[in-house]
Amino acid sequence: MANSIQTSITDTTTKNPTKRRKLITDHHHHQEQPLIPGLPNDIAQLCLSLVHPSTLYSVCHSWRRLIYSPSFPPFFSLYAVLSSTNTGHNLSDKNSIQFSYFDPISSRWDPLPPPPPDPPLHLILRHPSFISRDLPIQSISASDRLILLAATSHSFSPALPRPLVFNPLSGSWASGPPLATPRRWCATGSAHDTVYVASGIGSQYNTDVAKSLEKWDLQNKKAMVSNNRNKTTTWKWEKVKELKDGRFSRDAIDAVGWRGKLCMVNMKGDAAKEGIVYDTKKDAWEDMPDGMVAGWRGPVAAMNEEVMYVVDEARGVLRKYDPERDYWEPIMESERLIGAQQIAAGGGRVCVICGGSTELAVLDVVALPVRLWVVKTPPGFEAFRIHILPRISQADI
Repeated sequence: MANSIQTSITDTTTKNPTKRRKLITDHHHHQEQPLIPGLPNDIAQLCLSLVHPSTLYSVCHSWRRLIYSPSFPPFFSLYAVLSSTNTGHNLSDKNSIQFSYFDPISSRWDPLPPPPPDPPLHLILRHPSFISRDLPIQSISASDRLILLAATSHSFSPALPRPLVFNPLSGSWASGPPLATPRRWCATGSAHDTVYVASGIGSQYNTDVAKSLEKWDLQNKKAMVSNNRNKTTTWKWEKVKELKDGRFSRDAIDAVGWRGKLCMVNMKGDAAKEGIVYDTKKDAWEDMPDGMVAGWRGPVAAMNEEVMYVVDEARGVLRKYDPERDYWEPIMESERLIGAQQIAAGGGRVCVICGGSTELAVLDVVALPVRLWVVKTPPGFEAFRIHILPRISQADI
């Protein structure tokens, strides 16, 4: 990880027109400088795209701006739903969370732009009636977007009538199609750029909702998100094969997309579980393989929907699923992984919210042996959900 480098520019030219003209002239001259002297910029960019962004970041300002431009291949960053542990933070009384991202090149946390104010986002994580646990906020990553799907409001009802979607490449939020039944305590996941919501509880328990499964195809041109609430659109959720019962509405569950299937268990933690698998192509439910469910001893995530990883939260062991042997193969053990709360996988990394929630373990699972390092959350915040997504494009850096 590169050292954090932060530049600040203070505009002191308001009362000095001569200085202002000089700065403008210097700015235009700076913009016209070639990326590599003697080469057209388009050719230079092709050459520089073969160099690791951390190297380009430390050489010069023009190369630093390049790696954050929309035309440069984006590197992966870590996105988090953070909860404030500091009453001094300037967060809304109605909302105790903050969306932030960690740039691995500058080693810096920055907040995301706030979600649209209309309708207002009113979520709660903690309540005196639930001393021993947090109320879930369920978010997923799909099609290179961060999608907020389910949460609880102050009235203990579903807080999200429709998904909230953040696109890192545009740096903006948008709204997804309204859910027929907004819910919480559900199973959420994605497979092949399609978002799935299963089971859960609406304003009150309902058997039909607890057995339901709905999908939203992000690649369907008729299902595009809209950031204009007055625009008439035809996107919608589609009901698919329901579950046989409502046993998966007891907890907030991550449905893991893996090789065209959604894999999920009925509860979190290290206890024995019941597992089930949805085949997205056949629109059919099937039993989870015995070895898969037996080794599901903590949070699970899939790398590119091809390789599944689990952190055994009681033993602090990272394991990889072998479908040929129906076995979770141990690949690394660390005390830092004990009590793992959630994991995300992408770009050759597995990121883990550690037991204390103020540290994130990052594991390079491509390296042999696996390398581990720690990223601390911003002071006064703890991580609640994490995702690995492309970095945000920045025009001015």
